[in-house]
Amino acid sequence: MSSKIIDEFKVNENTLIRLIEGDITERKVDVISNPANSHFIHGGGVAGAIIRKGGKIIQEESNKIGFINVGSSALTSSGNLPCKAVIHTVGPQMGEGNEDEKLSNAINSCLGLARQQEFKSISIPAISSGIFGFPKDRCAKILVNETIKYLSQRENSIITMVEFCLLDKDTINEFHKEFNKLKQ
Repeated sequence: MSSKIIDEFKVNENTLIRLIEGDITERKVDVISNPANSHFIHGGGVAGAIIRKGGKIIQEESNKIGFINVGSSALTSSGNLPCKAVIHTVGPQMGEGNEDEKLSNAINSCLGLARQQEFKSISIPAISSGIFGFPKDRCAKILVNETIKYLSQRENSIITMVEFCLLDKDTINEFHKEFNKLKQ
């Protein structure tokens, strides 16, 4: 599947965020984010696709990490994927309580780890909006706004491009609404 740029927004003179329709496992960026669970068992959805295309090395490295808390991130190699690494970010499941704050922590953890590792470009899915049941509109609002806030507070950040890479049309529409709000 070929990727398509749906929208983009310039955060500052050095940094761009993009909305991409495509397969995150095919993105030629420095790092991709995997919406993981706390136990790092990558079975279904985006996580399953990352393992299928990237290879079992990603799951093996995840097994060595073991458990991380909701709102946290950890790094593995990328196996056969075109990116340099995978940041596994644990978002909240609906119903566990305090989900908005936990999703904010998750995106900030993901971006912080990318910055710490000196990655310039990152592709991020709609964390928690799939099997974890987080409402797509709230997910889009939190991920886009927290990313803008993070990047705006770090004008000299090494991160120059953050993309939200999505497949689901409903999710794309919700993210597109948030991008449109940035331009008003």
